[in-house]
Amino acid sequence: MVYADPMARAVVRPAVVELLQRFPRGQEFATTVSFGGDDFTLRAHVRVRRTTPGLAKVSLACWVVNKDTARYLGGNPPREDENFLPPEGTAVPDASLTARVMDCLATRLNPGAASRPDGDGHLAIDVPTSGQGASDVFA
Repeated sequence: MVYADPMARAVVRPAVVELLQRFPRGQEFATTVSFGGDDFTLRAHVRVRRTTPGLAKVSLACWVVNKDTARYLGGNPPREDENFLPPEGTAVPDASLTARVMDCLATRLNPGAASRPDGDGHLAIDVPTSGQGASDVFA
C-alpha cells in the first residue's frame, strides 16, 4: 500500500515520540491515530512501554475504515466503533497494513529491528531511547 510510509512518517512516528516524551517511565501508554483521504481513513493503535533503561517496546496495529460514497448511498455509513479496536470498538487489525507501516517505522526508529507478534494483532519492535540510535527517535 502506497500509504504505509506516509502514514508512518506523518502520524505513527510522531505518536511514538510524544508517548515516549510525555510518559518517560513505568506503565504502557497508548493512543490511536488517523491518516486518510476522502474514501478511507487508516487508523493505527500505538502502544509504548519502556522495558529497560534506554529501550522501549513499540507495538502497532493498523486497520482501514472505508468511508466511500457507496457505503453512504447504500445506507451503511461507517459506525463510530469501527474506529477503535476491541473492547471499545469493532475494528480488526489488518496484518498486511500493520506489517508495512511497522517496517517503515522500524526503518526510522531502529534500522535492522525485526518486528514480532505482540499477541493481539499488534506487531512490536524495540526502540532505543538513549545512546546510539535514540537521536533518530527524537530527531
